[in-house]
Amino acid sequence: MVNSQVAGSVASPPRSCAGCGGKIADRFLLFSMERYWHTRCLKCSCCHAQLGDIGTTCYSKGGMILCRSDYIRLFGHSGACNACGQSIPANEMVMRAQGNVYHLKCFTCATCRNRLVPGDRFHYVNGTIFCEHDRPGAGLLNSHLPSLQSNPVLPDQKVC
Repeated sequence: MVNSQVAGSVASPPRSCAGCGGKIADRFLLFSMERYWHTRCLKCSCCHAQLGDIGTTCYSKGGMILCRSDYIRLFGHSGACNACGQSIPANEMVMRAQGNVYHLKCFTCATCRNRLVPGDRFHYVNGTIFCEHDRPGAGLLNSHLPSLQSNPVLPDQKVC
C-alpha cells in the first residue's frame, strides 16, 4: 500500500528515503512496506513506473517492488498456481495459458498427466489443459465429458 504524506514538520527530523538513502525534504513523501520514499524513488522493478503516480497500491515479492500490471503478468491474479493453488516464488519460472499462471511441474495434460514444455501444442478447455494427442474430440465429448459439450474448444495453442 502506498500512502502519500506531507513531509515532516519542524519538530520531526527529515526522513531518509528507502530508495536512494537521501533525506526527504519534498513536500510529499510515500510510505510503503514500512519505509519512506521520495515519490521519484518508489518505482516498479519491471517497467520503472513511478508507483505514486499510477495508483495507491504496489506489490512486493522476492525483493521486487511491482506495479499491479507487472505483478499480475508475472504471478497471476493471486500469485498462486492455477493448478495446485500453491504460491509461486518470485524466482521460479512459470508457464502461462489464457491469463493463468502455473508451476512448471503443474502444467500438465489433464488426461495423460504428461508435463508440457515450450514448443508443445496444447488445448485449453474450460480452464483445463490437454496435450495435442488428448484433445477432446467429438467422440470423447460424447462419451467421457458430457459437461463440456456446450463449451467451445479453443483452437490449438503453443507453449512459448
